[in-house]
Amino acid sequence: MLTLDNIYSAGNILCGVVRKTDLVHAPRLCPGVDLFLKTENLQTTGSFKLRGAYYKMSQLSDAERGRGVITCSAGNHAQGVALAAAKNGIRSIICLPEHAPISKIDATKRYGGEVRLVPGVYDDAYSMALSLQSEYNYTFIHPFDDEEVIAGQGTIALELEEQLSDIDAILVPIGGGGLASGVAFAMKSVNPGVKIYGVESVGAASMLRSMELGKVHSLPSATTIADGIAVKKPGRLTFDICSRYLDGIATVTDEEISSAIISLMERHKLVTEGAGAATVAAAMFGKIDLIGKRVIAILSGGNIDLNILSAVIEAEIKKRRNNEKEI
Repeated sequence: MLTLDNIYSAGNILCGVVRKTDLVHAPRLCPGVDLFLKTENLQTTGSFKLRGAYYKMSQLSDAERGRGVITCSAGNHAQGVALAAAKNGIRSIICLPEHAPISKIDATKRYGGEVRLVPGVYDDAYSMALSLQSEYNYTFIHPFDDEEVIAGQGTIALELEEQLSDIDAILVPIGGGGLASGVAFAMKSVNPGVKIYGVESVGAASMLRSMELGKVHSLPSATTIADGIAVKKPGRLTFDICSRYLDGIATVTDEEISSAIISLMERHKLVTEGAGAATVAAAMFGKIDLIGKRVIAILSGGNIDLNILSAVIEAEIKKRRNNEKEI
């Protein structure tokens, strides 16, 4: 079972491997809220995913390493696994949706991963990875539904405890739920008074729907510009942990996510992907009552596709021009 000792162990192993990312004060983003940004978008590989991937890799037996590892990903876990495998001399095969951002595909290859592009979305890449794992006996590295992966992600909470006192709430993006599970479990273990809220895209709110139904549920589709959290079905382990430790889940639209991406760029010079900006969108648009509270929004990643970024910027320019005409 996942324990706090696992997370402290992960922290020790990750020391010198991952960056202790900065906490940036950002009260202007959400007036009335004492907001801080945990900049995992500036993490090595541009995402928190390296934490869980590397810790998981460190726990493999020699036999498991020798068989090579395989995983599936929307793009960020892929880079984490590829880099962690390369550092440990392990072969890595990565299944990615064929429409994953080119930047994530290219980065995965540069880190040493052998990429397999799969038609469809993340869940289709997951099915392909399981098929190849069964056929070739690779060691499967799950992107979120794994206790050691979750423990690695939970090290963020340990850093936050050191970086800021009197935290009232933490906002965490949810795709499959690995980050939310690790942060919620770790923070509630060391500081149970802190509220932990998950944030999902309206077009991919699989964890929220599962919690409403009281069981893991698969959505018919997952459509959002936040490709990092476009997951149709959460994990069984992550669903259990999130059900017990989250204080709520908010949803945000693609338009709200886009506004958050622009605001982060303009006001704090931070580039985030949709998943990374989702937490800020929840704060900016009042999806959770945070007024008068000290809040941390986790920016989970910065690997935004240039085509998506271009579209977001163009839409914002068009909106501002229309507003000027109205004035």
